[in-house]
Amino acid sequence: MINHGDTGMPAKRELTMKQLRQILRLTHDGTSAREIARRLGSARSTIQDSLKRARAAGLSWPLPAELTDSLLEKQLYACSSGFQGARRRPEADWQALVKEMKRPGVHLMMLWEEYREIHQDGYSYSRFCDLYRAFEMRLSPVMRQDHVAGDKVFVDYSGKKLGIVDRLTGEIRLAEIFVGVLGASNYTYAEATWTQTLPDWIGAHVRMLNVFQGSPRLVVPDNLKSGVNKASFYDPEINRTYGMMAAHYNMGVLPARPYKPKDKSKVEAGVRFAQSYILGRLRNQTFFSLAEANEAIAEIMARMNGRIMRKIGQSRLELFEAVERPALAQLPATDYEFAEWKLARVSLDYHIELAGFFYSVPHKLIREQVDTRLTARMVEIFHRGKQVAVHERRYNGRSHGTNPDHMPSSHRSYAEWSPERFSHWALSIGRETEGLIVAILARHRHPEHGYRTCLGVMNMFKKLEPARAERVASKAVAIGAFNYKSIASIIEHRLDATGTDDGPEFILTHPNLRGPQYFLQ
Repeated sequence: MINHGDTGMPAKRELTMKQLRQILRLTHDGTSAREIARRLGSARSTIQDSLKRARAAGLSWPLPAELTDSLLEKQLYACSSGFQGARRRPEADWQALVKEMKRPGVHLMMLWEEYREIHQDGYSYSRFCDLYRAFEMRLSPVMRQDHVAGDKVFVDYSGKKLGIVDRLTGEIRLAEIFVGVLGASNYTYAEATWTQTLPDWIGAHVRMLNVFQGSPRLVVPDNLKSGVNKASFYDPEINRTYGMMAAHYNMGVLPARPYKPKDKSKVEAGVRFAQSYILGRLRNQTFFSLAEANEAIAEIMARMNGRIMRKIGQSRLELFEAVERPALAQLPATDYEFAEWKLARVSLDYHIELAGFFYSVPHKLIREQVDTRLTARMVEIFHRGKQVAVHERRYNGRSHGTNPDHMPSSHRSYAEWSPERFSHWALSIGRETEGLIVAILARHRHPEHGYRTCLGVMNMFKKLEPARAERVASKAVAIGAFNYKSIASIIEHRLDATGTDDGPEFILTHPNLRGPQYFLQ
């Protein structure tokens, strides 16, 4: 394909050497330029320009057999100072214009008008655009796209991984490489993370934005599962945690559209370049920790961003400082704290289960579905968008985190008790009563499960003289009666009285003490 130079009139269409040979043959046969243009589907001015070039080069049909396409092209398009390589009109500073086009609100018409104010005999607008696009096409694929400063950051994980050695075992663990590329300046951030899971994915974004010292309008992920639950051309489903992180920095999330390679070219080209730049320079180094690897990656990124891009004449860092950073939004006062969102169903005991621990909600929400937000420190619970409970996150100790305000009124006094408090009350009556309470609590894997029995014993013993309460407790321990019904039966039938037959035969035949459940509950 031939790219026409400036001849005072911009070329309407590029022609192949085969078409140029056909033009010369048809002209030799007497066909008019208008008819040739109709047959080739080209503009008449393009045909006339080609014939003018042929005459200037002394070429006519039939062409010599030894004249190859490359020789024909050279003679046609290098024979006049008005053609490619020696344009007759003042040239614009195309490198500077590429940089200017990245500024918000700047477009080619504005730049052409400024160019013509300086060069009144300069190119027409259409020719100016042609030459600008031709210069742009010579840039690398990463730089060729038009992106406004501060508009987008493209993020993804590299397909290649970095090996990190365990000092103790010598085992090599592979780390992922996260890459973020700003659209206008091509300024690149990279770091190693152990996984592509949500905590690492979110953390990498937070650290990247801190390096940028600002946030762009949009973040464009390549449909990674950690960021996009369901890829869709029209309506992608964004992961809620990822969306909350973006909202914290006032960014929108715009996933690359499936099956649209142009959407992905910026990040894919940036990832490939960063990947080869990083891995190539680290290939002979051994790392023993993630922090060590990231320190080396940061040094390499500084070198890469400071490297002059030959066809632009500036480095990524220079473009970033001059064009991109002023257009980024200011970061919030605090970093985003990673929080995982999950759905949960409130059980009958007005608790929800999260990561093996239980947290209470108001008892009126039994059987309702709630949203939960888990951070390293807190658990927040929402119902229909309204916060209904906040708990300190539990990692060990008691499995239940219960707010007394969430309980029905009948449960609150029950929650105020502990094994120590029950034992203290029992000892106020006597050693036998204390022994009974300790035995009741010890029978349960979780002492809380014995609280109701203990409360029942308390209520019964309040109506007894301390001496009789002690006898009842002694009898209950002696026969293994550790549930409410068994102890109530001892009191009702006065089985604590001296001389009462308390042997196995009596226990097995008494209607209120019969059955193993009284000894196992």
